[in-house]
Amino acid sequence: MVTILGGGIAGTVLAGGLARAGHHAVVYERRPNVRGGAFLFLDAHVHRTLADLGVPADQLDSASYPVDGFRVGAPAADAPEAPSAGHRLYHRTDLMRVLTEFAWAAGADIRYGTAISDLDPDTGVLYPGGTAAELLIAADGIDSIARTRLEPERVAEYAGQVVLYATAAPGTRPNTTPSVLHFHQHGQDTPATFGHFWNDSVAVWFVRLTRAPIAVGYTGFQPLARWVEPIRTALPEIPYLLDTMLDHTAMVHVSNARCVPLTKALPPRLPVILCGDADHALSPSSGAGARDAIDDAAALCRALLNGDDPADTMTRRRAEVLAQLG
Repeated sequence: MVTILGGGIAGTVLAGGLARAGHHAVVYERRPNVRGGAFLFLDAHVHRTLADLGVPADQLDSASYPVDGFRVGAPAADAPEAPSAGHRLYHRTDLMRVLTEFAWAAGADIRYGTAISDLDPDTGVLYPGGTAAELLIAADGIDSIARTRLEPERVAEYAGQVVLYATAAPGTRPNTTPSVLHFHQHGQDTPATFGHFWNDSVAVWFVRLTRAPIAVGYTGFQPLARWVEPIRTALPEIPYLLDTMLDHTAMVHVSNARCVPLTKALPPRLPVILCGDADHALSPSSGAGARDAIDDAAALCRALLNGDDPADTMTRRRAEVLAQLG
C-alpha cells in the first residue's frame, strides 16, 4: 500500500493512477476541494500525461477553455501572436474536481478531514495515530510537514512578488483578441506583469507585483479596492485595459509568491519521498507548477507499477526540473 500526504494535484493524480492499476493508495487530506481564486494553463504534454494515467479527456475538456495563442505586449503594440501548444485554461477548483472524480472512480481511498501533524522521516510513522507507512509520498504542498522533518533547513522562500488572480464578471469583453492569453510586462523600477484571457464564457486576469511580501492576514480572497491603486501605479501603459478588467471585478485572490529551491536539497531516500510543490515549488512566473506536479506524479506512478526505486525516480525528476530552469 502507498500512503500519500496531500490531496492536491500531485497527490490526487498519483492516487488515481495507482488505484486504476489495482494498487491500494490512501490519501490523507485535511480539507476537501474548496473554491479558490487561482487558475492555470496546461499544455498538450500535460494532457497526454493525464490521458496515459486514465483521466478522461472529455471531462478535462468540459472543465476548461481552449487557448488559441499567446501575445506579449501592450494592446496597441504590433506584437506577434505565438500559437498555443495545446494549452487550455482551468480554474484550479474545476481541474481538482475532475481529478478527484477520476481518483474516486479508480478506487483511491481519499480521507478528507484527516490532518497529519507530524511524522518520523526514518520510519514513515504518521502522527496522530502512530501508523507506519511502508512508503510515504509527501505531496503536501509548499509548507510540507514532511520536508520540514526531512530537510529542516530547506524552507519556502519569498520569490519577490505578490500575485493576484481574479475572475471578472460574465460578459466582460476587453478590446483584445479573444481566446488568447495576453501578457503585458512593465520592466522599469519595480517589474510587474499583467495577464488576461477571455472568451464568450469567461474572463480572467492576473497581476504580479514586485514588492515586499504582504502580511498573512491580507492573503486569500480580498476586496479588489485596496489593490486598484498599486496595480495602476505598477502598470501605467495600459490604463484602458485595466479600466475594463478592474471595473468588472469585485474580489481578488492574493498570495505571496514563494519557491522551494532544489539547490540545497538532500538526496531522496525511503521511506518518505517528496513530490510536487513539497519538493520543488517554483516561482509562479515560471508557470510550471501544475505541470511539474503532474509529471512527478506520473513518474512515481510508473516507477511503483514497474517495481522501480521511487527515490531514483525523484532524483531524475529533480534533474529534469533543473534542466528546464536552464
